[in-house]
Amino acid sequence: MTFASRVFNRSRKVRVAPDLLHHEHANLIRWFSHKACQISDGGDVSLRIHRHGYVLRKGEVRLQSSTGWSSSMGNFRECQVPSLGISSKTVSSIGIKMGILMNDVMCSNRRLSSHLQSHRSFSSNADLPPHQEIGMPSLSPTMTEGNIARWLKKEGDKLTPGEVLCEVETDKATVEMECMEEGYLAKILRGDGSQGIKVGEIIAITVEEEEAVANFKDYQPSESGAAAGPPPTEKPSGADLPKQEAAEPSVSQPDPKVSKPSPTRPTPTDDRISASPLARKLAEDNKVSLSNIKGTGPDGRIVKADIEDYLASRGKEAPITATKAAAATLDYTDIPISQIRKVTASRLLLSKQTIPHYYLTVDTCVDKLLELRNQLNSIQEASGGKRLSVNDLVIKAAALSLRKVPQCNSSWTNDYIRQYHNVNLNVAVQTDNGLYVPVIRDADKKGLSKISEEVKILAQKAKENSLKPQDYEGGTFTVSNLGGPFGIKQFCAIINPPQSAILAVGTAEKRVVPGSGSDQFEFASFMSVTLSCDHRVIDGAIGAEWLKAFKGYIENPESMLL
Repeated sequence: MTFASRVFNRSRKVRVAPDLLHHEHANLIRWFSHKACQISDGGDVSLRIHRHGYVLRKGEVRLQSSTGWSSSMGNFRECQVPSLGISSKTVSSIGIKMGILMNDVMCSNRRLSSHLQSHRSFSSNADLPPHQEIGMPSLSPTMTEGNIARWLKKEGDKLTPGEVLCEVETDKATVEMECMEEGYLAKILRGDGSQGIKVGEIIAITVEEEEAVANFKDYQPSESGAAAGPPPTEKPSGADLPKQEAAEPSVSQPDPKVSKPSPTRPTPTDDRISASPLARKLAEDNKVSLSNIKGTGPDGRIVKADIEDYLASRGKEAPITATKAAAATLDYTDIPISQIRKVTASRLLLSKQTIPHYYLTVDTCVDKLLELRNQLNSIQEASGGKRLSVNDLVIKAAALSLRKVPQCNSSWTNDYIRQYHNVNLNVAVQTDNGLYVPVIRDADKKGLSKISEEVKILAQKAKENSLKPQDYEGGTFTVSNLGGPFGIKQFCAIINPPQSAILAVGTAEKRVVPGSGSDQFEFASFMSVTLSCDHRVIDGAIGAEWLKAFKGYIENPESMLL
């Protein structure tokens, strides 16, 4: 079981082979199956891994690549390791259990594993020194492409592990990309402001030696952005073809067919077309050619009704033509779609199509809440703290309600319902780039001043497009407030998957309510809130129970302090 480990450890050429040290090193194990291993009668091993072209035969390890490799020693297409002296019985055992053997190799050799994670990419051009191709990283779970905001390093600069190489705009935020190895930045392939770079696409080249930077001045990556593919197969000449194939003429693209008028009698003029005198008079008055009209009279004769039908149909087409002309003169501007807006659109579309929404609305009296807020703000101002908003109190009430009714703090999977023990609330924040939902972690355990401070900081970071993944990932419930800033009375929000509920908060408005006497009336402030629920997770009674708990905290805010 350790023979292959010795081979990999002792051979330097094997360790630096780019096809062996591929990103997807698990493919090595996958292809070492019984179907990939063939043992001859003489005890020789012939092992072929069809994905990368590795061959092990006659007691030797022979590595082949269709792309070719290069190193400081020059180009080579095969590297050999001295014979291991394996007996045929041992070879047979290795061939049968090759999948387990390679798994042991990968697990026991940590140095090989480290090479697999940070492999070196070699150009097919022997003039270029060894270099590393830096690809666009995946910096968020939903990221498929990103933008380069700016480079903090210039070509020729020395790189140290941990230093910031560039700033990458992901689908949700701007994230700093750090250097992983020492070296020098040889070439920047995608400069500041580059848009729509696919994950894995090459953005820069690094080298180990400073002298090698000049060799990449005019470097251009391959079209695929990765290692060059197999060389194109040369087309054999006519002399090398079999006689029958050489004799066959090359198939050329057929000429486009052009319709030609058939050699029939010429198109009859209006004078020779059969039409009634009244039809001819009506056609002349309206400047209509009789050749455009199909007659419905005896023997195809054109009658008055045919002319009238034709004029009526032409009148219907005129408004359509005018509408198209008006549309052609519209003035408009095409606004580019930001990454966050693309992700928001796809996630909300998925939510509406796959999550069975239902909505529960309740009115809450907020007079006591507003009174408590004024008292707390007086204390905050006296101590130099920041003022509290109604939204801060709503977040606290929602968090305590989730702790009281934990069924709403869950998400749906096809096999089970996952109920979270942490109450992490996402708060919707509108920015020029799109909608962000930063998260307040463990909101049920934090005080109002702490919640208020975190909301303000995260909202500012969202507007500056500087949120980190830890600032918006891991939420279990979402609060969206359009009442305070925009005065929306009531609305229904779309659930943020994989969560199972979202609370839509409207504005507080004065209403007339009955007083203590029969002819007495009073004024009170009411706020409408709507809970959108995933019916797969939250039944109607559970959603109503959550709203009841929420209303209790809003109408008796002192209970939130207990």
